[in-house]
Amino acid sequence: MVASVEPPARHVVRRARPALGTLLEIGAEPCDGCDAAFAVAAAFDRVRVVESLLSRFDAGSEIHRFNAAPAGAHIDLGADARAVLDASRALHDASGGLFDVSLGSGPEGWFVDEASVLHKRRAGVSLDLGGIGKGYAVDAAVQALRRHGVRTGWVNAGGDLRVFGTIDVPVDVRDETGGGVRRFGTLGEGAFATSRLGGRQVSVAAEFCLWADALTKIVAASGDASHPLLQRYGARAWLQ
Repeated sequence: MVASVEPPARHVVRRARPALGTLLEIGAEPCDGCDAAFAVAAAFDRVRVVESLLSRFDAGSEIHRFNAAPAGAHIDLGADARAVLDASRALHDASGGLFDVSLGSGPEGWFVDEASVLHKRRAGVSLDLGGIGKGYAVDAAVQALRRHGVRTGWVNAGGDLRVFGTIDVPVDVRDETGGGVRRFGTLGEGAFATSRLGGRQVSVAAEFCLWADALTKIVAASGDASHPLLQRYGARAWLQ
């Protein structure tokens, strides 16, 4: 995971709160015509909403209701769940099943129709968006910052980071060999995600955090840091 993000050598409004199963940090550079502190608060609120909608543990989420439903059930989806499930299906199909939000319980046991209705084809199928939802939430937080006029900032959710504007953020990752952390590099105008799966630590850089987050799972499952899907999504991967 991304272990730390050093404070850049410029003034930013920087806040951190527990969210998404980690410590979520949001930074925004003040600018003319925007209230950076207000924008950061709005970004935290957006993450809270996304988390409640995508979590399999939240009884009010479409995902929880789908998992608890019998075969033949259909669930009306909001825009957030629809976007993540559409991306999940596209990645599943393009990766030959390596990316599977059903976690083996039935990748063909669910589908979303054109009316944004989620259908459950058979009993026992359940969905877990943990491998992609955090990246989506980070992107949603960036959208909230920009919507409130912020032009430069970042959102860091543990292993998922996105930076935008005229700033380069130094990034450290856990050193799985020697312990502690080590400097990986810097990130500017893009996303970076790190996951440890199956004994592999994988980092992916991409334009959006949703893709970076999900692609770490495909690279880890395949063991291929040059997997063809990386090029499709303008991404780069490292096996550590």
